[in-house]
Amino acid sequence: MNARMHYPRYREPVQAKESVWDYPRPPRVEAVPERVRVVFNGVTVANSTEAMRVLETASPPTIYIPPVDVLTQFLEPSERRSWCEWKGRARYWHLHVGGRTSPDAVWSYPDINDAYLAIRGYFSFYPGRVDACFIGDEQVRPQPGGFYGGWVTDRIVGPFKGEPGTEGW
Repeated sequence: MNARMHYPRYREPVQAKESVWDYPRPPRVEAVPERVRVVFNGVTVANSTEAMRVLETASPPTIYIPPVDVLTQFLEPSERRSWCEWKGRARYWHLHVGGRTSPDAVWSYPDINDAYLAIRGYFSFYPGRVDACFIGDEQVRPQPGGFYGGWVTDRIVGPFKGEPGTEGW
């Protein structure tokens, strides 16, 4: 008698993917269920389990980190400002660590529209302007293009605003 048993091969669990086209408009704010970290010039400049993410149609989530979890001594105010139709006026900071600078790498909304008070004063980092950003153990990729600051992970699918040909979206 052949006692050889056949067991199914172990497979990593498949995590459901989120489509950025299912994200709402106006955007929604929700908690990030994992640790978020930002590294620049060998220093972890942000490390939080209390981060929030903003989900907006066509864009990867933008991550906002409470000021208490950011090493703000490395931030220098910038003259740059921008406007979001939902959140209001953003201000920017240069990031300086150990003699290395990343201009306008960080932004926040100190005065924000009421629907987004959960992220007032929180900091967001452009993944493409720092050395690494992580959600959990996954290193994120920057949202395409230079303007938007979304954090792209393997958990989301696009196409994303900011890719070539999306300027009119």
